[in-house]
Amino acid sequence: MDATQVFNHGQEGLYMLLMVAAPVLLTILAVGLLVSIFQAATQIHGPAIASTATAAMTLGTNDKVASWICVAAWKMLTSRPTARM
Repeated sequence: MDATQVFNHGQEGLYMLLMVAAPVLLTILAVGLLVSIFQAATQIHGPAIASTATAAMTLGTNDKVASWICVAAWKMLTSRPTARM
């Protein structure tokens, strides 16, 4: 295995990491933004509001996105031809 193959495998691994983590991270980002806008508008600044909303959305997202992640990862792994040595 030469340096180019090592680099390509590393790049593919980082891409897969991004594809797996992006839905959950984007959901948490959106919920955090909405909670902060709500807290600024109503002047209710309780840490439990942000924690509860973020935790609830994260758990819900994990259930809904898990099948999509598995299918996307499987397609990504099986779509490109493998090099035989």
